[in-house]
Amino acid sequence: MKIVVIGGTGLIGSKVVSTLRAQGHEAVAASPNSGVDTITGAGLAEVMPGASVVVDVSNSPSLDGAAAMKFFQTSSRNLLAAEAAAGVGHHVALSVVGTDRLSESGSGYMRAKSTQEGEIERSSIPYSIVHATQFFEFVKSIAGDTTEGDTVHLAPVLIQPMAADDVASAVAAVAVAAPVNGTVEVAGPEPLRLDAFIDQGLKARNDPRKVVVDPKARYFGAELGERTLLPGDGVRLAKTHFADWLRDPAHR
Repeated sequence: MKIVVIGGTGLIGSKVVSTLRAQGHEAVAASPNSGVDTITGAGLAEVMPGASVVVDVSNSPSLDGAAAMKFFQTSSRNLLAAEAAAGVGHHVALSVVGTDRLSESGSGYMRAKSTQEGEIERSSIPYSIVHATQFFEFVKSIAGDTTEGDTVHLAPVLIQPMAADDVASAVAAVAVAAPVNGTVEVAGPEPLRLDAFIDQGLKARNDPRKVVVDPKARYFGAELGERTLLPGDGVRLAKTHFADWLRDPAHR
C-alpha cells in the first residue's frame, strides 16, 4: 500500500516511514527537501497518485499563534484538496492530547492545531486524528520555554509523556487501519508531575538549571489545570517508561 508521509523526514515522520517500510508498505517521505511543499502546493499533485493513505506529521516552524494558524490552515487546505483530487481514502494527522482544553486556556499554537483538526473534520476524506501526549524528547524545549534566569518555572500538574518511537508506532498502526472518523489518544504508560518530569530530564543531562514549582506558570501560553494534559478513557498506552528511556546514553 502506498502511504505518503507529509513531514516524513522529521523526528516522527522519519520513524513512521521506517516502520511502514519494514511492514512492506510503499512509504513516501514527503517534505520541502523532497520537492513537496504543502504551503505553496508544489509537488502535491505529483506525489499523490496511487496513494491510499496520507499521514500528516508536519509542524509549523513557529510556535507563535498567528504564524502557526497561517501554517496549519494553508497546509491543511492544500493537502486535503490534493488528496480529494487523487482519490485518497484515509487522511491521518498527528495532533495533541488536550488540544481543545489548551486552546481554551490561552495557547495560540493550540488554537491553530484545533483549526487544523476542524479542516480535516469538514473535508470529504475519511480521517483519523492521533492525539499524542508530550514527547520525552522535548524536555529541553519545554524547559527552554519556561526558563527565567537559571530557574525553570513549571506548574505541578499531571502529564503522561511518551517516547517518539512509540508515537511513530501508534501513528503507523492507525495509518494501516480503517479510518475512525474521529480521534485516537495515545500516551505514555504512567502519569508524572510536569515539574518532576522536566527535573529528571535536566538532571540526566547534567543541566544545572533548577526547577521551581509555580502553580501560575504557563505551558506554551496556556494556563494548566491538574488534568489538562492527561488523556481520557480508552487511551492506548505505550510501553516505554521515562526512567528506562533516560538510561539510554543516546537520549542524553
